[in-house]
Amino acid sequence: MKKILALMGSPRKNKNTDKLLNKVLEGIKDSGEDVDIKKVYLKDKDIASCIACDSCGKTGKCFKNDDMDDIYSDFDEGDGVIIASPLYFNTVSSLTKIMIDRCQVYWSSKYVLKNPSIDINKKRVGMFICVGGAPYRENQFDGCTPVMDLFFKAINTSYKHNIFASHTDKTPVWEREDLMSKAYEMGKNYFK
Repeated sequence: MKKILALMGSPRKNKNTDKLLNKVLEGIKDSGEDVDIKKVYLKDKDIASCIACDSCGKTGKCFKNDDMDDIYSDFDEGDGVIIASPLYFNTVSSLTKIMIDRCQVYWSSKYVLKNPSIDINKKRVGMFICVGGAPYRENQFDGCTPVMDLFFKAINTSYKHNIFASHTDKTPVWEREDLMSKAYEMGKNYFK
């Protein structure tokens, strides 16, 4: 059985980002793969900000004991990681960024201590879903893709898929059959 961790980084449940993520997860469930999907709403988790204390650079672990501990385990055990975030000021939401910043532990364990705290031999597939309310413009999502690229590298995950949705303030995702169909198909083909 393959395990997928889906992290929802919007503070709003059942809105554009969440509904697009759900459509991808529906496609994954219908793909024929034997999957266990764990969906986590970051807004419901107690995740403290990274304070750049360098504890992880000395021990390979974060000294904080909060809900990130479960997410660290899910990254390590997972075969797929999906991050869904609204576009805020041309990057991911603060909920998403706080979680990403706490993954400094992986960089420190790999590059400082030379003793990775995540299974680096496990193959993982990564997807990023991002929703922007503003009208489409070229390079609209360029501020967040480098962040996601580095994040997926830190957790030893192959960054394979993006779904970007613009202009959702005017037309929500659930009214856009083409976008929802694309999300469903990307879910069905997630592991291909």
